[in-house]
Amino acid sequence: MDLLLRVAWGGLRSVVTLGVIVIPLMVLMQLARDYRVLERLLGLFSPFARLLGISRRASLPLVVGLAFGLAYGAGVIVQASREGGLSLKDRFLLVLFLVGCHAVVEDTLVFVAVGANGWVLLLSRLGAAVGLTALAARCLPDGVFREGEPLGGA
Repeated sequence: MDLLLRVAWGGLRSVVTLGVIVIPLMVLMQLARDYRVLERLLGLFSPFARLLGISRRASLPLVVGLAFGLAYGAGVIVQASREGGLSLKDRFLLVLFLVGCHAVVEDTLVFVAVGANGWVLLLSRLGAAVGLTALAARCLPDGVFREGEPLGGA
């Protein structure tokens, strides 16, 4: 019984902690949308998005994913997809990029703490993710990204 109570309490604490982070983030995102802050922010990241082969509208999930990690970035990707703002190609390329760069700040700091060169680690991860995503955007045929079908039309 003691174990069950500890598990329940731990789960409740995790949900509350997640809510404390996610709810204000979603409120801030909505305020930014309402006051058109996002349009200006998206304009700043559109050259980087273009380099990755994704649309300007995919810049917000890209920034959130880089800043807050894959879990929060995925939530923003899902929300933007439901609102009809992201194509299948955008979603694929965003996830491909974020897989290579998830937790890039936290991981870099951990490895720096044990003696690694942070700049080499950070730049190599970013370079690999940018290179792989840009290559995929240019090499995958347009027919691969058809809405409503599994990737590749299989």
